[in-house]
Amino acid sequence: MLNKAILQGRLTKDPELRNTPNGKSVCSFNLAVDRDYDRSKADFVPCVAWGNTAEFVNSHFRKGQMALVVGSLQSREWTDRNSNKRTAWEVQVETINFCGDKKQTVDVSAADFHEVEDDGELPF
Repeated sequence: MLNKAILQGRLTKDPELRNTPNGKSVCSFNLAVDRDYDRSKADFVPCVAWGNTAEFVNSHFRKGQMALVVGSLQSREWTDRNSNKRTAWEVQVETINFCGDKKQTVDVSAADFHEVEDDGELPF
């Protein structure tokens, strides 16, 4: 069987880092992932990272940043205050990568380029 989730999206808010009672780091965040067939809509996917990955997410990612997450889909069940059974689905993050920054732009002008003289050695 295979359980692999690969998502690219933007963090909807800053990651939240906490520690379990035994001291293990856990970081929660949501990714807004555009739908392929309708880019005007997005899905908001809860993600959870543990240990060193949790520390990395908390240190290097902020709201609005694009991220590529690889992990597995997992469900959690609990009973709420009104005795209703509830289920939550979340991605257990294995790896997370940077995908550029929305605000990052490159300003290039013609002055940044210079002409190369062709001495017959150029491969094109």
